[in-house]
Amino acid sequence: MPLSIDDYLRRALLSTVYDVARETALERAPRLSARLGCEVLLKREDTQPIFSFKLRGAYHRMVRLPREVLDRGVVAASAGNHAQGVALSAARLGARAVIVMPVTTPSIKVEAVRALGGEVELVGDTLEQAAEHARALVEARGMTYVHPYDDPDVIAGQGTVGIELLRQRPGRLDAVFVPVGGGGLAAGVGAVIKALRPEVKIVVVEPEGADAMVRSLREGRRVSLDRVSRFAEGVAVKTPGEETLRICREVVDDTVVVGNDEICAAIRDLFEDRRAMLEPSGALAFAGLKRWLAAHPEACGGTYAAITTGANLNFERLGHVSDRADIGERREAVLAVSIPETPGSFRRFCQELGQRVVTECNYRHGAGERAHVFCGVRIEHPSEIASFVDHLRAQGYGVLDLTGDEIAKLHIRHLVGGRAPHLPSERLFAFWFPERAGALAEFLAAMRHPWNISLFHYRNHGSDFGRVLIGLDVPDAERAELDAFLGRVGFEWSEVSADPACQLFLR
Repeated sequence: MPLSIDDYLRRALLSTVYDVARETALERAPRLSARLGCEVLLKREDTQPIFSFKLRGAYHRMVRLPREVLDRGVVAASAGNHAQGVALSAARLGARAVIVMPVTTPSIKVEAVRALGGEVELVGDTLEQAAEHARALVEARGMTYVHPYDDPDVIAGQGTVGIELLRQRPGRLDAVFVPVGGGGLAAGVGAVIKALRPEVKIVVVEPEGADAMVRSLREGRRVSLDRVSRFAEGVAVKTPGEETLRICREVVDDTVVVGNDEICAAIRDLFEDRRAMLEPSGALAFAGLKRWLAAHPEACGGTYAAITTGANLNFERLGHVSDRADIGERREAVLAVSIPETPGSFRRFCQELGQRVVTECNYRHGAGERAHVFCGVRIEHPSEIASFVDHLRAQGYGVLDLTGDEIAKLHIRHLVGGRAPHLPSERLFAFWFPERAGALAEFLAAMRHPWNISLFHYRNHGSDFGRVLIGLDVPDAERAELDAFLGRVGFEWSEVSADPACQLFLR
């Protein structure tokens, strides 16, 4: 029989996760509370020994295994946090742990698993490929697979977070915001809280491009994504768990989906308030809390808890997070401004900026009657964007708001000034490829063809997938051949020739 929420509560109450885990603090965020007009509480799971809540579920699953099963060892597939939880639990229980990780896994996480005694095998470019290899090891070696989320014991172990939270906050608590990928934490925390305090709302948060659980809840069935955005790699799951979805359908009251820039802004918010440096999935719940409050102004004045789930952030990512935080907070407007290509026009345009803080300004002399300036301006409130655009247009400038244009923010800002009017057959493509040693060389090798590469932009953001903007000069007569080539190139791609930023600055 399926477990009820009372069954999950019982298992969580009897759990021995504190053999390895610690009770984490429920902290008030004073600056954020004042700014948002409500009581903001942070459940600091990023302060666990492995800097992630995943230790709870892994240990609760493994400690319940018979000794003879543990002696044969355990296997897990993970890109980081679950892997560390399994490795530390195995060390505590005296068991062998083989952790299969994608080749794309950042070295900081691989070395962390090895330091905890885990045997790491790097297989495949994706977590799905790593999981397939892990299950083959289970069959070949007679070991036990420790699932990262879709297991009742894992779910119950994560539910201990909810028990702590309710004990630490016996008074008013309107909602708890939980990040979700496969759904283990949301199911566990949701089951415990609904069993004890059913009036408290459970709101799950996912990132755009990795919102399989939200889609599944809306459609009432498990939904698998064709492609998963891996910026918040801790929740980058194509398909939610079967058991986790069953429980979430019973306990979840609301859902929120946020963008990557909003996550970057949340990382900065939490650093400025609590000096906590969280990974993207670790800041996801708070990003969702901010968006939910913006959509529910009547909820201001309430008390809300967000679970900060992890702090395994790659140092290389800090620059990208910093670059995008202002945009995510809507504190920066990114504009393309057309000015007359006459002497003194750029100076006059700069004067129109007045006392505004300019975060970026890229300009190059153009050959025609108009030139285009890529400009970033600091703002205090999102409503200022429209008024500033109206002001510039009233002065005779053509203005395009690029604040929400991903191609502009990721690539075009680094390419302003390079135009190729002599290439009427140029087509522009965005590619994604696994970010691992030699991957860029493999990408370039795969792109070998007599067509001329007319543009290329790549920048390492410390993620597990690299992104490239590439231009190909392809005669019209060869377009069918190009389409066939793209179909077999082996990388995910999309054509962006019509993107407004590309049209203004590159074509």
